[in-house]
Amino acid sequence: MILALWLLAPLAWAQGFVISDIRVEGLQRISAGSVFAAMPIGVGDIADTASIRTAARNLFATGNFDDIRIGRDGNVLVVVLAERPSISEINIDGNKAIETEALLGGLKSAGLAVGQVFQRSTLEGMQLELQRQYVQQGRYDANIETEVLPEPRNRVSVNIEVDEGTVASIKHVNVVGNAVFSDEELKDIFALKETGWLSFFTNDDKYSREKLTGDLEALNSYYLDRGYLQFNIDSTQVSVSPSKEEVFITANVTEGEKFAVDSVGLSGDLVLDESDLQRFILITEGQTYSQQLVTATEEYITRRLGNEGYNFAKVTGIPEINEEENTVGLKFFIDPGKRTYVRRISFKGNMRTADDVLRREMRQMESAPASAAAIEQSRIRLQRLGFFSEATVETPEVPGHDDLIDVEFEVEEQSSGSIGASLGFAQDAGLILGVNLQQNNFLGSGKRVGIGINSSRFQDLYNFSYTNPYFTEDGVSRGFNVFYRSTDLNEVNVASYTTDTLGASLNFGYPIKETERLGFSFGIENTEITAGRFAVQEIRSSPRLIAGIEDFYESTRQPDGSYLAPEVLRPVSELPESALTIPSEPGFLDENGDEFLNWTVTSSWTQSTLNRGQLATRGASQSVALEVSMPLSDLEFFKLTYRGEIYFPIINDWVLHFRTELGYGDGYGDTTDLPFYEHFFAGGFGSVRGYQVNTLGPRSTPPVIYDVSQPATGIDGDGNASEVGGPDRDQFGYVLDPATDKLTFQEVQNFRRPPPFGGNALVEGSAELLFPLPFIKDRRSLRSAFFFDIGNVFDTKCGGEQLNCFDIDPDELRYSAGIGVTWISGFGPMTFSLAKPLNASDIDREEVFQFTLGRGF
Repeated sequence: MILALWLLAPLAWAQGFVISDIRVEGLQRISAGSVFAAMPIGVGDIADTASIRTAARNLFATGNFDDIRIGRDGNVLVVVLAERPSISEINIDGNKAIETEALLGGLKSAGLAVGQVFQRSTLEGMQLELQRQYVQQGRYDANIETEVLPEPRNRVSVNIEVDEGTVASIKHVNVVGNAVFSDEELKDIFALKETGWLSFFTNDDKYSREKLTGDLEALNSYYLDRGYLQFNIDSTQVSVSPSKEEVFITANVTEGEKFAVDSVGLSGDLVLDESDLQRFILITEGQTYSQQLVTATEEYITRRLGNEGYNFAKVTGIPEINEEENTVGLKFFIDPGKRTYVRRISFKGNMRTADDVLRREMRQMESAPASAAAIEQSRIRLQRLGFFSEATVETPEVPGHDDLIDVEFEVEEQSSGSIGASLGFAQDAGLILGVNLQQNNFLGSGKRVGIGINSSRFQDLYNFSYTNPYFTEDGVSRGFNVFYRSTDLNEVNVASYTTDTLGASLNFGYPIKETERLGFSFGIENTEITAGRFAVQEIRSSPRLIAGIEDFYESTRQPDGSYLAPEVLRPVSELPESALTIPSEPGFLDENGDEFLNWTVTSSWTQSTLNRGQLATRGASQSVALEVSMPLSDLEFFKLTYRGEIYFPIINDWVLHFRTELGYGDGYGDTTDLPFYEHFFAGGFGSVRGYQVNTLGPRSTPPVIYDVSQPATGIDGDGNASEVGGPDRDQFGYVLDPATDKLTFQEVQNFRRPPPFGGNALVEGSAELLFPLPFIKDRRSLRSAFFFDIGNVFDTKCGGEQLNCFDIDPDELRYSAGIGVTWISGFGPMTFSLAKPLNASDIDREEVFQFTLGRGF
């Protein structure tokens, strides 16, 4: 509404006047400058009827005012404004099916948001739109109520009360006009189902317009894929019961006749050899027409042209219908468009990683024809680096050019290492303390650097490693490793001995194909082995006291049944031969000594098409490695290993995963067996879950000692008597002290279940069904799986008295099944599993619950 403060006749406005000043009244929130900016006239201009009308229209157009009055006070133009209120808050209550954030987003896009000017017409329109959205979900009884409450300083709060109602259930689905396929066959195509006894759990009987649209498209595709080219859905009706709780769906269809293909050809500008493109035609003469095969052919030919730089090519399958003979001739018309070239390749999101690290992974070059395959391969290579949780790519056209595109990669960086002190725990290693620098992307250079000082229950390790994956521009890698390792294998369920190893290696890798590499490593290791006097016989064999002990101690038997045993310090030479035995088979250290300097050469071949560096979901990888100790070494042996895995996506993030690991080793030349400290072991994570780590397979032969069941008294190092055994303490025995050549009492490990010894052959496999955990949005760092594991360790050269030792035998494979979860946390991978061994023997050690920090499955 426009009123003049000074009610002059229209003639007075028409004559106009020169504006000496402009006075604005009624403003509360809006600045006067905003008003002046919207007005087409200012001080010094002539105000007349036309300019005043234009000024009023412009002010109304801002949407900020409910009322505008323009008048004249002498030569001063007076503008009186009534502001519309602003929105101080929006409250939504009662919504569940549609999230509050989504509703607020819809309101904001329509102009209703906190801080904006309130317009009732917009609110009413949004109220109707929300009602429509709920109707599309089948909530016909939904109701939306709004309330606008005034607040101080010309503001209002908007309250929206949502009654979502209930989703109407589908009472009946009916297809009318079908003769070729039965009602039941066609109903099976629909995702929407009539209410059944499982509907409470599946909710497939809840009506939704989007689902119905999808079902009608599926019905149309069902007929087209079976040759019914003239099939048509004539109409659909959705009826709602008076109670608004039941829905009746009816689809009226015309099936038409079934058509077969009588000819297939290519037309248009082929640009490539016709024989090349013919390979991608999936439908052949004489075959029933299938729209699915036609669409797939269009996509394959389009991709083939895209690989040659024709990124905007269009391929259209054109059917020529012969209704008299019910046949169809197919022509795939090709419009390649202009060949496209890449102007620029750019990267976003790599805050720590240098552009050069990403650029060297590119298989698409700038100024070259744009290849869809090369661009996608470049994206996959970025994702396989392990530096990024995700890599995406876009190819926007260059403005003003129809033959140029830019390639824009965007990556999301993730932790690729750690720096500083570490504290961890693993079930097999116990508490792990360390100071580490482990970076697979050192200072964003893409180089791998590792410095570590680590200590755990069974191992102390000091190492330094360096790898440059692009030592040469064509992808040859070079690296080296220097380490010292002291290990007490008794702490991880392995026969009692310790190793101290100092070593170094030089490594090279050579790419032979896009997904394949050859590796070579040259190393030197000096290993010193310390085996206690109770070492198992496969490691060291020495005389053992096995009989006649009663004869030597009967004279000192006390009334309480104990023994005084000063004779235990007598020389062995005074004992009869019947009291001693020398095992017939010498131990490994007896034959080869206890310190070895070995030169090793390792060659390997790896192939990987996995889609991710961590927690892959599709693709495959496999590797073969052969390690050989060279003839100049103290020990001559070889180890051959194979590892492979493959992923098969099923549907909706469900994936099948198969894994296998095979290994075999042996000695050659003067070394008759694979060194025992190079043995394979099985059990635990990465192997057969449900069994304790390293406990499957051959057991060692314990030293033969005499076990006294009565309390006995021995002489300690100071010559004092001490009790060393009894009914409640059977971990002791009488053994030969090689330093004094005398018998002494010693505590020993209880060998009723001898410790694992490993073997020279390994067979392992696993089948996993990966499934998404509910309520987890980002599943890239979380994996859950049902699994079935199989495997064991074998030895082709078992000792004569060795327990649980067998040659490669499928009947001796162990099985387990269970469920596991791995989470890539800020501390590294955390893995948990619950597993049930299915065929454990009496000697196997079971472990239902297992966990570790720092290793996945």
